[in-house]
Amino acid sequence: MKHSGDAKQPFDQDGMVRLRDEIQGGVISRRQLRELHARDHDIRRLVRSREVAVIHPGVYVNHTGNPTWGQRAWAAVLVCWPAALTGRSALPSPPERGPIEVMVPMSRTVRAPGGVVIRRRARFDGYVDWAAYPPRQLLAEAAIDAAVDAGDAGEAFSMLADLVQTKVVRTSALLEALRRRPRMRDRRLLRELLEDLKDGACSVLEREYLRRVERAHGLPAGERQVADSIAGVFVERDVTYVAYGVVVELDGRAFHGSAAARDADHARDLDAAVTRNLRTVRLTYGQVLGDPCRTATRIGELLGHGGWPGKVTPCIDCLADRD
Repeated sequence: MKHSGDAKQPFDQDGMVRLRDEIQGGVISRRQLRELHARDHDIRRLVRSREVAVIHPGVYVNHTGNPTWGQRAWAAVLVCWPAALTGRSALPSPPERGPIEVMVPMSRTVRAPGGVVIRRRARFDGYVDWAAYPPRQLLAEAAIDAAVDAGDAGEAFSMLADLVQTKVVRTSALLEALRRRPRMRDRRLLRELLEDLKDGACSVLEREYLRRVERAHGLPAGERQVADSIAGVFVERDVTYVAYGVVVELDGRAFHGSAAARDADHARDLDAAVTRNLRTVRLTYGQVLGDPCRTATRIGELLGHGGWPGKVTPCIDCLADRD
């Protein structure tokens, strides 16, 4: 709709309500009001009667209280228009607190109002889902950008793993998005994280077991996230060495799980031992991160009892301890 504010066209107040409340979560911009033929005195009347309140310069919300996250998101996009949510703000479960991140084309220079962070992106056209409400960066692209801005590798991996586990994005899509970023900061680390996800590690503890215990010490590659049903209860095992009758569960809940939950875990372990001839070992953060070499040695011995012909190989830390 073209810009219009002349007296020949009456202000479409019903259209304003539909756009503001039914589509944009209670938020509307001055530009949109002008497109609905509102004149300056119409906008002043809306503010005076408290039908709208200023949330950013030229952007209004339909109440005078604290805006919701969704209203803050819409307001951030509209005040920077054309713009789209980016990074963590574009993910399915964005942080409720903190600034809203929006992206604009690299060619634009936009001043960020309070509570908004502006990212100038070379990858703008073709990388925005304009059908989303509000518009946002394509999910795989947003996830890669959010991972780069994470505090550390553990935080980045946890965020990416949550997205993959909840099936909102595939690991292959994330790898493809990363492939299109040959000059991205921390690209090698991100690729390692995504390759670990592709190999089945779906939590920080699982990733550290894969890297520090299994790979670093030459243990055989286990099968990850294996679905099974024991006594009518569906389970998904973290790491299964089927040929050697061993299951490794990475117990990241050890410090906050309830007694009932722990009892249920151990009951399933007992059922698996009886019905599947699988011996289950539960490892904690301390065993994986604090003493991976000893843990690898013990897992290797357990696999050997099950028929594994291999031998645990020393890692760099193991060799250092011998000096």
